[in-house]
Amino acid sequence: MSFPTQITVSPVSGSRQLALFIKLPRMLYDGLPGYVPPLDMEERDMLSPRKAPFFEHGFACYFLAWRNGKPIGRISAQIDSFVLHQPGPRTGFFGALDTTEPKCIPLLLDAATVWLKKRGIERIRGPWTLNSNGQSGVMIEGQNEIPMIGTPWHPATIAPALEQAGFHKAVDLLSYRMETGPQAEQDNQIPANLRQRLGNITMRGLRLKHVDEDAEILREIYNDAWDGTWGNVPLTSNEVQSLLKALKPILRPAQYVLAEVEGEPAAIALVVPNMFDVSKDLGGAPTPLGWLKLGSRILKHDFHSARVVLLGVRKKYLGTALRAMLPVLIIDELMQRGHELPYRTIELGWVLETHEGLRKLIERIAPTPYKRHRMFEKILD
Repeated sequence: MSFPTQITVSPVSGSRQLALFIKLPRMLYDGLPGYVPPLDMEERDMLSPRKAPFFEHGFACYFLAWRNGKPIGRISAQIDSFVLHQPGPRTGFFGALDTTEPKCIPLLLDAATVWLKKRGIERIRGPWTLNSNGQSGVMIEGQNEIPMIGTPWHPATIAPALEQAGFHKAVDLLSYRMETGPQAEQDNQIPANLRQRLGNITMRGLRLKHVDEDAEILREIYNDAWDGTWGNVPLTSNEVQSLLKALKPILRPAQYVLAEVEGEPAAIALVVPNMFDVSKDLGGAPTPLGWLKLGSRILKHDFHSARVVLLGVRKKYLGTALRAMLPVLIIDELMQRGHELPYRTIELGWVLETHEGLRKLIERIAPTPYKRHRMFEKILD
């Protein structure tokens, strides 16, 4: 489709354009204050139909915006078959929305909307890359904070352009930075006998000889905990297996926190080291020497920050003291594990602004979110 502004939007065609789609954000944002490019390799694993587990239950179309033969923006449109079975309007997603020129955003959104409407979609929601288990939201606050794995970065111009294009806010996703160390442990101090008072509660880490079994425990608890929550899409076994496989070079048993009550798995958290700690000075496509440096840093586990990517408590504990206290105990366990892990800060992210209980718990330690991402949606005519 062509426009008088000489901007055109067209579907991605072929492996060369897909490679361009993947690396376009770092081409556009290079030099902007606060932007640090992720590794192209990580982006490829997330977006490539041959690599991303999303495509086992979803499908997508990628679009590029061009002006005078130069790419100036991108967007994805995708449909997740799991979401089509949820109540309410038939919902499709947009994602991977990146540009430095707000005037091309309506054209990108129009391309995604047309593609979705042709497939019977009644509501468009996003940005998600590629669903709620991936990168989520438009960055509203935090552009100059430390970059964090799995967290999208956007210039401040994108959210207003979405609103001008007729999209409205659905919900904000908040991220909190939790410091580790003696002071943080003191701030989060809990009664020494709390576990005993609540019952027979034990904590353990990942069993490296039983990774597949522990991955399935993680998936079951997470899906049970967040079933029915706004925007949630259940994790598949392959998605969890792929996540742990991708993390294998940097995975340590202490990054996996499983709380068991009377021997039954009850609550879970998975902490992922921040890849930007070891890659941010190497660019998105490191040189051979850069790859050697990256490999050496990973082997040394030279990370100083991390992110909790999965956290959940089984629904059976709703309405009980355990429902409120298990997250407290998990955070306390993360504090204690700070003595064996090198992380000085841990991000607790993707907290729905409407999830007041979890927010109150986290804000005892980190009173104010340090990043904010916004989800948008629009009912299609």
